[in-house]
Amino acid sequence: MEANANLIKHLVELLRGGHGHTKFEDAVKGVPIAKAGIRPEGCPHSVWELVEHIRIAQHDILQFSEGPKWKSPNWPDGYWPKSPQPRDAAAWRKSVSEVRAGRKAFEKLLGKRAGELETPFPWGDGQTLLREALLIADHNAYHIGQIVLVRRLLGVW
Repeated sequence: MEANANLIKHLVELLRGGHGHTKFEDAVKGVPIAKAGIRPEGCPHSVWELVEHIRIAQHDILQFSEGPKWKSPNWPDGYWPKSPQPRDAAAWRKSVSEVRAGRKAFEKLLGKRAGELETPFPWGDGQTLLREALLIADHNAYHIGQIVLVRRLLGVW
């Protein structure tokens, strides 16, 4: 079990970011709400769309990892917000908060099922908790990098 404890520790560090990647908290800190919904020229997404996409995808992966009753959104439309801008500052804060809460919930799931990291889910087609943790970390890092780029293009980084 010690090996899994070390693996869990490393997975949690990977999920939280840092080291070689910008942390989610740093990427979204101080984003002016007036700029959150702007798509810079040549960019397909605003900061809001990227944050919401991270939230939706992470939530989907968490729910899928918890059991067979979850039904994923339709791809790709169900994984992106309908508008490039948040409804208001409260919607922005809620989305950012839910990304953090979803990550913490996944970390808790890792700890609870530490002995099952490589056991395929009976409801999937070969997915494991380890694979889903790596998927969240990889997916989030990619889009956090996009958030940084969009912020730079908007002059708010």
